[in-house]
Amino acid sequence: MININEPCNFNFKPADFYPFKNLDEINRVRAITKEDILAMDGKHPTNPNIRVDVMKVDDFETVMVADMVKRIMDSDREDKPCILICPNPSPTYTRVAYMLHALNINCRNVKFYMMDEWADEDGNIAPLSYKAGFGNAFYRFMVSRIMDLGFKEENFIYHSNKVTPDYSKMLEQDGEADAVYSGPGWPGHLAFIDPVDDWFKPTMEEYLEQGAKVAHLHPLTIAQNSLHGAFGCSGDIAKVPPMGAMMGPRDAMKAKFVLDMHGITTAGTHVTWQRLTSRLCIFGEPCQQVPASVLQLRDKPTHILMSEQNAATIVEDDYFQY
Repeated sequence: MININEPCNFNFKPADFYPFKNLDEINRVRAITKEDILAMDGKHPTNPNIRVDVMKVDDFETVMVADMVKRIMDSDREDKPCILICPNPSPTYTRVAYMLHALNINCRNVKFYMMDEWADEDGNIAPLSYKAGFGNAFYRFMVSRIMDLGFKEENFIYHSNKVTPDYSKMLEQDGEADAVYSGPGWPGHLAFIDPVDDWFKPTMEEYLEQGAKVAHLHPLTIAQNSLHGAFGCSGDIAKVPPMGAMMGPRDAMKAKFVLDMHGITTAGTHVTWQRLTSRLCIFGEPCQQVPASVLQLRDKPTHILMSEQNAATIVEDDYFQY
C-alpha cells in the first residue's frame, strides 16, 4: 500500500545560480513571520538608523511623492541644492510633477541622477531614445513636465557611455545624494548592483567603496524584468538587455537618506518573489551575495517600507500550486 505520510529525508542545496548559499540564514529569515515584523514596532533589530514600516502598498506612492515634493519645495524656499537618485521610472513621477505645479515650486536647484540603465552585451549603454530605457521614461514622466518650473535640462543626469565613468565623482562634487529611492530585485540587487563577479571584492570595505560602472546582470534580474511592462509582461527573456549601467555601493552608503520600498507582487495578487528576498535584505546577514543587505550597514537615516503582502508570513500552500 502506498504511504505518502512516511518520514521524508529529501534534502537538497539551492540551484548553483542562486547567489546566496547560507541555508541556515535562509531558513532563519524564512521563519520571520508578519507578527514578528510588526512586533518590532518600526525598529530594526541591529541598526537604530533604520526604520521598518509595514503598510498597504498603495500608500508607498504617497510616502515617496511626499518625500520628493518636500525636498524639492525646501530647495526652492531655502535656495539650496536638492540631489536625488531616482529608480526605475513609473507614473509615480507624474504625481510628483503635478504636485510641484499645484504648489508652484521652482525646480532650479534640483538635480536628478538616474539610478541605472540598460546596456548591451558589449557594455554599450542604451541611448536616451531607447523606449524601454529608464532615462527615456523618466524624461517623459518627470523632466518634460517640470521644464516650465525652472528645471534645467543639464541637471538631468542619466547613464551614458560618457557620463557613467564619472557618475560617482559627479555625486561627490555635488555633496552626495540627499535621497536615494530604491527597492530590491529578485537576487537582492541594489539598483542593478547584482551578485555577480563584476562586483565581488575580498572585503566588505572594498566592496562598499565601488562607484558607478557597467556590469553584467544576474539571470534572476533578467527574468524579473521580462515580466515588466516595457518588455511585454510575457517572460520574454530574449528582449531584456544582458548588462546595465548603475550607481555603485558607495553612492548608496554616502547618501544622506534612503527610502527603500519592498512591495512587488504579481499583478496585485498574493504571489511575490520579493517575500524571501526582502527578508534577506532587511533582516539577513549583510553580504555581497545580497547587495541590498548592505543598507543595514548605513550610519545615516534609512526608511524601509514593506507592504502587508510582502511582510506576510511565508507558508506552503499545497492547493495553490502553479
